[in-house]
This record gives sequence, structure tokens and C-alpha cells, in this order.
Amino acid sequence: MAGAPRGDLLSFRAFRAACPAGYEYGYGYSGGLPGLRESEFPRLRGITYLDHAGSALFPESLLKAFTDDLRNNVYGNPHSQNISSKLTYDTIEHVRYRILQHFHTTPEEYTIIFTSGCTTALKLVAEAFPWIPEGTKQPSSRFCYLADSHTSVVGIRGITSSMNVLSVPIKPKEILLSEKNRLSAEEQNCTTPHLFSYPAQSNFSGTKYPLSWIQDIKSGKLCPIKIPGKWFVLLDAASYVSSSPLDLGVHQADFIPISFYKIFGFPTGLGALLVNNRIAPLLRKTYFGGGTAAAYLAGEDFYIPRKSIAERFEDGTVSFLDIIALKHGFDVLEKLTGGMEKIKQHTFALAHYTYNVLSTLKYANGAPVIRIYSDTDFSNPDVQGPIINFNILDENGEVIGFSQVDKMASLYNIHVRTGCFCNTGACQMHLGISNEDIRRNLQAGHVCGDDIDIVDGRPTGSVRISFGYMSSFEDAQTFLKFIIATRLSKSNAEIPFQSSVTTLTTESVPDDHLPFSSAYKLSPISHISDRELRNNSSVIMTTGSWQPPESEAESIRAAVSETAIPTCRRGGKPITVTNIYLYPIKSCSAFEVTEWPVGNQGLLYDRNWMVVNQNGVCITQKQEPRLCLINPSIDLKKKIMIIQAEGMDPISVSLEENTGKETVVSESKVCSHRVKTYDCGERIAGWFSLFLSRPCRLIRQSSDMSHQNNTKGLASATNISLSLVNEAQYLLINVASILQLKEHISARLEEPLEMEELIRRFRANIVISAPESFEEEEWAEISIGALRFQVVGPCSRCQIICIDQQSAERNKEFMQSLSVARGRKTNFGIYLMNQPLHSSLPDMLSVGSQVLPVLKENMEIQPPTSREEKCSG
Repeated sequence: MAGAPRGDLLSFRAFRAACPAGYEYGYGYSGGLPGLRESEFPRLRGITYLDHAGSALFPESLLKAFTDDLRNNVYGNPHSQNISSKLTYDTIEHVRYRILQHFHTTPEEYTIIFTSGCTTALKLVAEAFPWIPEGTKQPSSRFCYLADSHTSVVGIRGITSSMNVLSVPIKPKEILLSEKNRLSAEEQNCTTPHLFSYPAQSNFSGTKYPLSWIQDIKSGKLCPIKIPGKWFVLLDAASYVSSSPLDLGVHQADFIPISFYKIFGFPTGLGALLVNNRIAPLLRKTYFGGGTAAAYLAGEDFYIPRKSIAERFEDGTVSFLDIIALKHGFDVLEKLTGGMEKIKQHTFALAHYTYNVLSTLKYANGAPVIRIYSDTDFSNPDVQGPIINFNILDENGEVIGFSQVDKMASLYNIHVRTGCFCNTGACQMHLGISNEDIRRNLQAGHVCGDDIDIVDGRPTGSVRISFGYMSSFEDAQTFLKFIIATRLSKSNAEIPFQSSVTTLTTESVPDDHLPFSSAYKLSPISHISDRELRNNSSVIMTTGSWQPPESEAESIRAAVSETAIPTCRRGGKPITVTNIYLYPIKSCSAFEVTEWPVGNQGLLYDRNWMVVNQNGVCITQKQEPRLCLINPSIDLKKKIMIIQAEGMDPISVSLEENTGKETVVSESKVCSHRVKTYDCGERIAGWFSLFLSRPCRLIRQSSDMSHQNNTKGLASATNISLSLVNEAQYLLINVASILQLKEHISARLEEPLEMEELIRRFRANIVISAPESFEEEEWAEISIGALRFQVVGPCSRCQIICIDQQSAERNKEFMQSLSVARGRKTNFGIYLMNQPLHSSLPDMLSVGSQVLPVLKENMEIQPPTSREEKCSG
């Protein structure tokens, strides 16, 4: 099916027709699935949540039942003997039985050991398994694991290695051929224990591996590797049990680790290890914590563990209130859905339909829109779970990076997961990434969990959507409409204008071409600090567009081009600063100036304050677009910041730092960087809370601890001081680039756009007028007046550019247009760091100043001979 699909393919009727025979959608809930969503998940209004494999979402009734329970009962420490403690102990034991019942087994067959999660349960197995190391008279143990395994499983080899036990990864196809490794009767009589681990369901692709492997491996019918001994099976069930029933009465694995938030969404930080009682006596334990000892001596090496396997391995007090919540989780899940078999049918129906539609989407030239990474055709829920892993392709078959897809999905309020999903093995198998590729990507700067999605033109990861028990047809429909709107609409087929797509490469760069190599290094100089600027009125009263004297300008040019080969820029027109903006409060409106002092963190007072929620977490326009309607301005003479908003009385904040004893300094995070801040008081908090209609506070960065960043692209020894910015001290955009983008967006919107509106959307500090669009992306560094700046890299834009900074209204078209125009990336503008030169005068940035750039790889752009003229929160 070339082009956009017929509308009826996305209809509910088409979905019902596509449902596998005998499979039900929905649960017969009063009011239908929309009624369940409205009563149990009202917070999902307007949100399409498709990361259920990452975490389930808890229903309202679970939380209510749990909190009612806590309000009506007193639960004490289960290690005590009083009435409240006895109630806790008995309730925990009841929950253990409830878990075993859920998995169709009994206390005679399995023991529940509570842990902090699936990962901790896996670590417990690694530490307690009766490994036999190399070098003993007895044959040594082996740890084998399926290559398609979660990081936490592969990590077991770190423990086995320290015990001198070999680890062997096994590919799925090798297991199917492992009947050749069948042992003789004599070899099977060997008692050396080996451990084989595999996932019941791949968290990468949703592939369900045969549960029959459990018995086949334990019986010796299948052997992961040919070695004498007895095999035990660890079944990683964390992904599987979120949407499928597991019958341990039939499939008796030796160890089954799970995390409960994958099933219920709440509580988090609680998991369990289900241990087959037949192997439990073989487990070894060295450390003993509170509650695990029957008796011990403090003065002698004497310790007797408790007889109960659970009590022996649950060190310290278990998370008893969270365990009590599980009881309500099981009850509510059963009440809402009727059980795991119905959840399995419901979620598979959605995945089956979505897979089939995605598989049919094609461009006008017949090229597929989606590349799906799967081992199945989604026809059988016994071999495929409700997970779809894919990458989006362009018309030429090139992968569109997952980071770009994630940004676009966020514009539609669609929540997906991207990357390699803590499963490097599956990622390598499906994407064709070699071991050497992984090493090269790391050398190029890519690490697990970052947003570097393309290296050397090849994807480093993919996109994953997953359905849960509360997922609806509308979720699938919204996602499919998003794919069609962003890939198959007519406007998206346009040829992108000139772009400079920035992707990582693993090609080595000669030392003399590295930014800030020895040829570029400047002598250490004294620099005016922000505090000195704030307290020095003679510094901040300078007026006019200051330019250095001719002699100093010449020295600047000499320093900028000391090793470069001079070449004249085409046209010879000067580049000048046209606008300067600072944003005193992060994510609030811009404050435009014609001249402004520069401190050691960038423009003085730029992003010195930020708005936080009741938990102290920064609020940006992504969560609260109306922040852009708050207008802060700085009065340097009066040393105050005035804050205004429509319908509100103006309020002011002193620029003097509050260093009194009553000031409470706390630590906050800005883009994973630690900063010290202090609260601006109840009066200001009340003003912001009233305007934004939500509890919030205004905090200010403390000068005692600036935001330090060892910025990529600068010399390793360069430790840059930042304010509350995301990436760098300054963001620069070019008017010529804005003009070219303006034409492109106006054509798509079919309505004119104002230049000022576009400039404000991109929230730059420095706006320049250069003759060539996007020539700024070829610069390595620039000088403006006496100031020297290192170019850190391009700014990859987020959804804030979709927000009109005058009205706070969103329009998805801006991000989509930028993506199409820039060739699948959303880069616009460049980040700068200030590297000041010797100057006898204060550092000032002024409109009208001339910009002297140096091209990358030491190719300088000379100034004309004539004198004629991160997403940024």
C-alpha cells in the first residue's frame, strides 16, 4: 500500500476484523474500556502511553485500597513480637501465598524471597549458586545465558568471573541445535551444577522463548554446551509476567526473578525471587543481616541461619508496606481484567493489529516506512508478546534516528522507549551491530542510554512500543496516525533545503585539528567574575556598542588566526550581532538588551533562577508552556529583577544574593548536573503558584557552587562554569538561517510568519546576521569584540520550539518542519563557551559588534577589508 493508507484501515471496525479468532479485546468492564480508562486512569487523558514494557501504570483503585488499608491498620516491624508487628508478619505471609497462587504453584514447590527488584534477585542467584570453580578435581561449573538477555542477566558473569567460573553466551538458534550436545548417561551422572538463563519474553522484541526449554534442559534433552554435569534453569520472567500467565506447576524453572511494578505499576522498588525448593538447600550465603540468624556470636565466628529459606535470604527488614500493597495489586488486577489470560488476549490483539498496519505502510516509491525487528509474524500470542521494536526509514531506506522519532512522538504526547533497552545482545542481532561497532561507537562518544542515535550513518538503537492491560484501540490508532502524519503526508515528501546534518563519526581526527589543541590554547588570564560584575557599578554602567581600540582589535585577529591559513569569505560582507537576549528565569520569557556584561557563566544573570515543583524538580515549558508568559527584566541600577505577567501585580526580587543565616541552601539537578540553590521565599512562591495554578517555587543558583561542565568539544582540562542552562553558556542563531527556515515553515503552514516570532521560539542568547544560511555550523570558534568563544556543537532542538512565546500555544508543525528541512535532524543554532582574551576594559557584549569566525579544521574566515557594514530552557 503506497502512500497514506485508507482511513478505514485505522477504524475500530478494521481493528475488530483483524483480531485473531477467539481473542477478546477489552474485559467486559461496565462502560467498556473507555469507562475503565476514565475511572482508573484519568491522568492518561490526552496521553498515549506505549511503554508498558518499561513500567505498568497503577490504577486509582489500587492506590485507594492500599491507602485505606494503611489508614485503618497499624503495621509495625515484622521482626518485633507486638500486636501490630504480628499483623504485619501474618499479612506478609498471606501475600507470599497470593503470589504463589498467581503463578499456579504452592509453598511446597516454591519459596518467595522478597528483593528490591528483579536485578537484585538475579544478583542473589549469582552469589548463592553452588558454583564449582576452575582448577578443582571436580569438573567446573558453567554459566550460560541467551544472548538476547537483559543487562542484569549478562552482569552475572561479573560475579562468576570473580569465582573463576566461565560464562558462555548462547544464540537462540544454537539452543535449537543443542540436541547434538546430548550427554551420555555417565556424563549426566556428574553432579557439577551449571546454570542456564534465558528470558521467557525478550524485552527487546517481545519474542517468547519456549517454556518447554526448562524441562528439556533440566532433563538433558537440550544442552546449551557439551559438558558433564547437571543443568539448572534461571527463567527471567520480568517482561513476560506483565502480560502473560505463567504456570510454574507445569514449567518448573529453578529460579524465577520478577519485578512487581512491571505488573501493577505500584509499588516500585520491590521484586522477588521464586526459588524451587528442590535446589534451595544447595544455595550458599556468606553475609547475614538482621532477621536472618537463628543464633550468632559477636565475639566468635559462630552463626546459625534460620531454617526458612525466605528468612535466611531476606537481609534486614523487608519493605513491608510495599509488600502489603501487592495484595491490593492482585485483587484490583483480577477485578478489572479477569486475570492474566484475558490480559494476554487483549494486549496481543492490539500488537497484532498495529504490527499488520505498520507492515503495510509504504512511500509512493514503494519503499517501506518501517523496519520491524522481530523473530515472528505476530500471528501467535504463544510466541510473541505485545512489544513492537522498529526503526522508521526515509524514502531512500535510510534509518531516521530514534532520538528524532522520540522528539516527534513527544509532540503528539506519545510516550515510547528508545535505545537498546538494556539488551545489547538483541540490539546487535537485530540491527547487525558488530562487537567492533560497539567499541567504535563508544570511542565516538556513544554510551548506553544517551541520544546519539546514528554513528557513521548507522543506527545505534531503535524505537519500542509496548501495550499493557489498560491500553486501548485509541492508543494504537493515535500512534499509527502519528506515523502516517509525520512520514506519509504530502508536505513531508518535499526535498529538504540545504542542511548540515550532524552525526557522530568514528573517523580519527588529527591532533592539530582538535578544538583547543596546543595551537589554540591561550595563556591563563584573570577574568571578571559574576559576583564582581554584580557589585561593581562602574562595570555595568557602560553604554553604547563598545568596540576594542584598533590596536586591540588587531591583536584579537592575530590571536584568533595564529595558526590558520587566511582565506576570504565569499562576498566579503561583515557579520554582526543583531540581538542579545537573556533569560533570567529558566524557561520564562526573554529579556532583550542592546548591551550586557559578561560574567564567568555567560551573560550576567542569564538563567540564574528557575521554577521548581513541590518536589524541587525543575519545571520547563515542556511541562508548563505558560512559563513563557512570565516576563522577567533586570534593572542593574536598582539591583532588582522585576517579574510581570498579565493579570498579576508586578513583583521584584533583589539581585543581591541572600547569604543570611536563615537561608536554606539545597541541591538540585539541571540536566543531570548538580547545582546548589536557595529558595526565594514564600511571597515569590505564592506569586508563581497563583499564576501557574499549581504549587511551585522560585529558586536561585548559589554562587558557592556553580554548575560545572567538562564540555564536549573543549580541551579535557577546560572546566566550564555554567548557570542553570542545559548545555552551554550561550546559544547563537543566524538570521539568514531563520529566513530560510521561515520560508519552509510558511509554505507548510500556508500562512505568513513573523521573523520575531521565529527568533523568540529558538530562545537564543546571541542573534547574528551572516550572509550565508547555516554557515555558523562550519565554525570552530568566533570573536565578538574582545570576547572569544569556542563552538561546542549544534543545538538539537526539543519541543519548546513548538510553543508560541507570546501566547503559549503549541503547534507541532514547527518541529516537523525543522525535521524535514534539516534532513531528519532537528539541529538549529550552535552552542558557545566563552574563552576571554586579555582586555583592559570590562567584558561587554553589544548589538552591532562585528563577529570574526574561524572555520573548522583551521580554515579562517577573514574579516572584510572594508569598514562598511540544548534546546534552550
